[in-house]
Amino acid sequence: MALGLIAIISFDAVDLFFVSRLGDAHLAAISFCFPVLWLLTSVIIGFEAGAASTVSRAVGKKDDRSARRLTTDTALLAGLVTFIVCQIGLQTIDIIFPLLGATDDLMPLVHEYMNIWYWSVPASAISWICLASMRARGNTLLEGKIIIIAAIINAILDPIMIFGLFGFPRLEMAGAALATLSANTLVMIGTLTYLHFGLRVLAHPFVAFSKILNSWSRAMHIGLPAMLTNTIVPISNAVIVAMIANYGVDAVAGFGVAIRIEPIILIAFYSLSAVTSPFMGQNFAAGEIKRLDLARKVIGKFCVISGVALAVVLVLLAKPLAALFTDTASIQNVAVGYLWIMALSYGAYGMVMSICAGFNGVGYPLPGVVISALRALVLFLPMALLGQWVFGLNGIFVAAAAANIIMGVVSYLWFGRNIRVHGAQFSQT
Repeated sequence: MALGLIAIISFDAVDLFFVSRLGDAHLAAISFCFPVLWLLTSVIIGFEAGAASTVSRAVGKKDDRSARRLTTDTALLAGLVTFIVCQIGLQTIDIIFPLLGATDDLMPLVHEYMNIWYWSVPASAISWICLASMRARGNTLLEGKIIIIAAIINAILDPIMIFGLFGFPRLEMAGAALATLSANTLVMIGTLTYLHFGLRVLAHPFVAFSKILNSWSRAMHIGLPAMLTNTIVPISNAVIVAMIANYGVDAVAGFGVAIRIEPIILIAFYSLSAVTSPFMGQNFAAGEIKRLDLARKVIGKFCVISGVALAVVLVLLAKPLAALFTDTASIQNVAVGYLWIMALSYGAYGMVMSICAGFNGVGYPLPGVVISALRALVLFLPMALLGQWVFGLNGIFVAAAAANIIMGVVSYLWFGRNIRVHGAQFSQT
């Protein structure tokens, strides 16, 4: 799972690497796009969480028919919803991005990228929901292989389409988006074909609409709160971008570099949270409550030890990593400052992600919403305003790190209490 996630995260990192070769203005423009990219990714993650939770519990109950129905119907819903959202996005580019702080000279570059990138979202959503359903069955190897294939396609097409190699027209920003669209579309077609004809895990799409609505209702019981949980983060990040924009275009570009490096650093925690939901869901449905508590303790130890190790590594590697994306010293300084400060909290952030996934897996998504809202809105934003006033730009990053640490502890204790409550209920029945 970790290898697959490294590959999917490389989509944006590879885009950023090649776009940065076009100049600092292009780098800043794509950095303004990231909050919107995160927002739509969070919508997809919500559908993915719904599929992973409901399918894993169906598997735990050995109900294969429901598992296939839920897989097919949730993928259909995700494709329809993201298509509608993207049409809205295309019509609101000139409204959204100036609000994020994009200047008039950067807006043509934003248009180049987003006018094409938006169309890639429905294909990505359908693929991710199908792959999440396979993860819910315990098959993470297939997901990893497919994602790696997608990343390789994107990495090959990026330089060809951006710089116009091998006789292809030079498309620059549009080329980066077109490479992503092409890779996502090819992967969606391949995934659907293999899952239907090879593994036969998809149900017949033409059934009574009442059955489809039942699947949508079950998936969205988890999916909507999970969507809300994940959209809180990009909304707060959009506020961060707007705050950082007050320090200039180079500051925004530096932040953009750092947050493209960050997911690769956090890959172990992303993969842990990705498998936590189906693991918890299967065992909860099977009544194995003791295994839930054991998993929570293992997750806690892993996050603490890995968090400390990452902090040490980033002290040494932050500068060389930032230098891969830009030669401009002011941009590098912002990226390095962010990574050094946030490194202290990455273990706690991994805890938050995994515990929220655990709540989704057992079918209780609302605690995840509360945890995410407390971290991103109640704790971070007030502390960011205070930190900015006291420490300047780095004060915003200090506030984010502090919010991660506080909510990491809170989420771990909360899930433990939830397990004890359900353990008592199961012993009574």
